[in-house]
Amino acid sequence: MTGTLLRATVQIAGTAAAPILRLARPISFWGGVNPATGRISDPRHPDHDTDIAGTILVLPGTIGSSSSSYIMLELMAIGRAPAALVLAEPDAILALGVVVAREMGHGSIPVLLLPLAEQARLATGQRARIAEDGAIAVE
Repeated sequence: MTGTLLRATVQIAGTAAAPILRLARPISFWGGVNPATGRISDPRHPDHDTDIAGTILVLPGTIGSSSSSYIMLELMAIGRAPAALVLAEPDAILALGVVVAREMGHGSIPVLLLPLAEQARLATGQRARIAEDGAIAVE
Protein backbone atom coordinates (compact mmCIF):
# COMPACT_ATOMS: atom_id res chain seq x y z
CA MET A 1 0.00 0.00 0.00
CA THR A 2 1.75 3.09 -1.21
CA GLY A 3 1.37 6.05 1.10
CA THR A 4 0.92 3.85 4.18
CA LEU A 5 2.23 5.15 7.51
CA LEU A 6 2.70 2.66 10.34
CA ARG A 7 3.85 3.27 13.90
CA ALA A 8 6.23 0.68 15.30
CA THR A 9 7.72 0.41 18.77
CA VAL A 10 11.42 1.25 18.80
CA GLN A 11 13.77 -1.36 20.23
CA ILE A 12 16.90 0.26 18.75
CA ALA A 13 16.49 3.74 17.26
CA GLY A 14 17.75 4.69 13.84
CA THR A 15 16.74 5.66 10.34
CA ALA A 16 16.67 3.70 7.11
CA ALA A 17 15.38 3.94 3.55
CA ALA A 18 15.32 0.70 1.58
CA PRO A 19 13.15 -1.87 -0.16
CA ILE A 20 11.06 -4.11 2.07
CA LEU A 21 11.68 -7.84 2.29
CA ARG A 22 8.88 -9.51 4.25
CA LEU A 23 9.76 -13.11 4.99
CA ALA A 24 7.10 -15.75 4.51
CA ARG A 25 8.07 -17.68 7.66
CA PRO A 26 10.15 -17.25 10.81
CA ILE A 27 13.86 -17.94 10.45
CA SER A 28 16.88 -18.75 12.57
CA PHE A 29 19.83 -16.56 11.68
CA TRP A 30 22.08 -19.39 12.91
CA GLY A 31 21.98 -21.87 10.03
CA GLY A 32 19.34 -19.87 8.18
CA VAL A 33 21.38 -16.89 6.99
CA ASN A 34 24.85 -17.14 5.47
CA PRO A 35 27.06 -14.72 7.46
CA ALA A 36 29.47 -14.33 4.53
CA THR A 37 26.88 -13.39 1.90
CA GLY A 38 23.72 -12.17 3.66
CA ARG A 39 21.61 -14.70 1.73
CA ILE A 40 19.00 -16.99 3.26
CA SER A 41 20.78 -20.33 3.28
CA ASP A 42 18.12 -22.63 4.78
CA PRO A 43 16.94 -24.70 1.78
CA ARG A 44 13.61 -25.42 3.53
CA HIS A 45 12.76 -21.74 3.93
CA PRO A 46 10.36 -20.33 1.28
CA ASP A 47 12.69 -17.34 0.82
CA HIS A 48 15.77 -19.53 0.29
CA ASP A 49 18.65 -17.77 -1.51
CA THR A 50 17.09 -14.30 -1.10
CA ASP A 51 19.58 -11.56 -0.24
CA ILE A 52 18.66 -9.71 2.97
CA ALA A 53 21.47 -7.13 2.70
CA GLY A 54 20.28 -3.55 2.50
CA THR A 55 16.60 -4.39 2.97
CA ILE A 56 14.07 -3.45 5.59
CA LEU A 57 13.77 -7.04 6.79
CA VAL A 58 10.28 -7.79 8.11
CA LEU A 59 10.30 -10.93 10.24
CA PRO A 60 7.10 -12.70 11.26
CA GLY A 61 9.18 -14.43 13.93
CA THR A 62 12.60 -15.73 14.74
CA ILE A 63 13.66 -19.22 15.66
CA GLY A 64 15.91 -18.77 18.62
CA SER A 65 19.56 -19.46 18.81
CA SER A 66 21.98 -17.56 20.96
CA SER A 67 24.30 -17.56 17.95
CA SER A 68 21.93 -15.31 15.98
CA SER A 69 23.62 -12.28 17.57
CA TYR A 70 26.95 -13.48 16.16
CA ILE A 71 25.48 -13.83 12.67
CA MET A 72 24.04 -10.30 12.85
CA LEU A 73 27.40 -8.96 14.06
CA GLU A 74 29.20 -10.66 11.16
CA LEU A 75 26.69 -9.32 8.62
CA MET A 76 27.15 -5.80 9.96
CA ALA A 77 30.93 -6.10 10.01
CA ILE A 78 31.08 -6.98 6.29
CA GLY A 79 28.30 -4.65 5.14
CA ARG A 80 25.78 -7.41 4.31
CA ALA A 81 23.24 -6.70 7.07
CA PRO A 82 19.69 -5.54 6.53
CA ALA A 83 19.14 -1.77 6.63
CA ALA A 84 16.60 -2.36 9.42
CA LEU A 85 14.82 -5.16 11.28
CA VAL A 86 11.06 -5.12 11.83
CA LEU A 87 10.14 -7.87 14.29
CA ALA A 88 6.72 -9.15 15.34
CA GLU A 89 8.01 -9.80 18.87
CA PRO A 90 11.09 -8.65 20.79
CA ASP A 91 14.22 -10.67 20.12
CA ALA A 92 16.92 -9.64 22.56
CA ILE A 93 19.49 -11.99 21.04
CA LEU A 94 19.19 -10.62 17.51
CA ALA A 95 19.15 -7.05 18.83
CA LEU A 96 22.26 -7.82 20.88
CA GLY A 97 24.15 -8.44 17.62
CA VAL A 98 23.21 -4.92 16.48
CA VAL A 99 24.32 -3.41 19.81
CA VAL A 100 27.66 -5.25 19.77
CA ALA A 101 28.26 -4.23 16.13
CA ARG A 102 27.63 -0.60 17.07
CA GLU A 103 30.03 -0.84 20.02
CA MET A 104 32.69 -2.39 17.77
CA GLY A 105 32.37 0.44 15.24
CA HIS A 106 30.38 -1.39 12.56
CA GLY A 107 27.43 1.02 12.63
CA SER A 108 23.90 0.40 13.75
CA ILE A 109 20.50 -0.31 12.26
CA PRO A 110 17.00 0.34 13.57
CA VAL A 111 15.22 -2.54 15.24
CA LEU A 112 11.45 -2.09 15.47
CA LEU A 113 8.51 -4.07 16.81
CA LEU A 114 5.39 -4.28 14.65
CA PRO A 115 2.57 -6.80 15.24
CA LEU A 116 1.90 -9.40 12.54
CA ALA A 117 -1.41 -7.80 11.57
CA GLU A 118 0.43 -4.55 10.82
CA GLN A 119 3.32 -6.35 9.10
CA ALA A 120 0.76 -7.71 6.62
CA ARG A 121 0.40 -4.15 5.31
CA LEU A 122 4.02 -4.26 4.10
CA ALA A 123 4.91 -6.03 0.87
CA THR A 124 8.21 -7.25 -0.48
CA GLY A 125 9.60 -4.84 -3.04
CA GLN A 126 7.91 -1.72 -1.71
CA ARG A 127 10.29 1.06 -0.68
CA ALA A 128 9.95 2.43 2.83
CA ARG A 129 11.54 4.95 5.15
CA ILE A 130 12.00 4.45 8.87
CA ALA A 131 12.20 7.45 11.17
CA GLU A 132 13.92 7.66 14.58
CA ASP A 133 10.51 7.56 16.30
CA GLY A 134 9.55 4.23 14.68
CA ALA A 135 7.35 5.62 11.93
CA ILE A 136 7.44 3.45 8.80
CA ALA A 137 6.40 5.35 5.67
CA VAL A 138 5.81 3.23 2.58
CA GLU A 139 6.59 5.19 -0.55
